[in-house]
Amino acid sequence: MAVGFDHYFLLSALLFSIGLYGVLSRRNAVAILMSIEIMFNAVNIIMVAISRYLAPLGDTTGHIFALFIITVAAAEASVGLALIISIFRRRETVDIESINLMKW
Repeated sequence: MAVGFDHYFLLSALLFSIGLYGVLSRRNAVAILMSIEIMFNAVNIIMVAISRYLAPLGDTTGHIFALFIITVAAAEASVGLALIISIFRRRETVDIESINLMKW
C-alpha cells in the first residue's frame, strides 16, 4: 500500500490537533512552548506533502518554505525559552496563571 496525500494530511491534522490541545489545556509555559513546536511540525508536514503531490516534479517550493518554518521555529523556541527562564528567575514559577507581568 502506497502512502498518499491523505495519509500525510491525516498525520498533519492529528499532530496539529494534539498541539492545539496542549496549548489550550496546559498551564506550564514549557509545555505550551513544546505544543507550539508540534503545531509547527504539523505545518511542515503538510507543506512538504502539498509540494510533493500538487506541484510538478522538481518544484521544491514547499521544501524551501518548510526550511524557513524550521528556522523560524528554532528562533521562536530559543527566544521563548529565554523569556521563560527570565520569568522563572524573577517569579520562581512557570505557571501561566500566576504570571502577571503588569503587577510587580
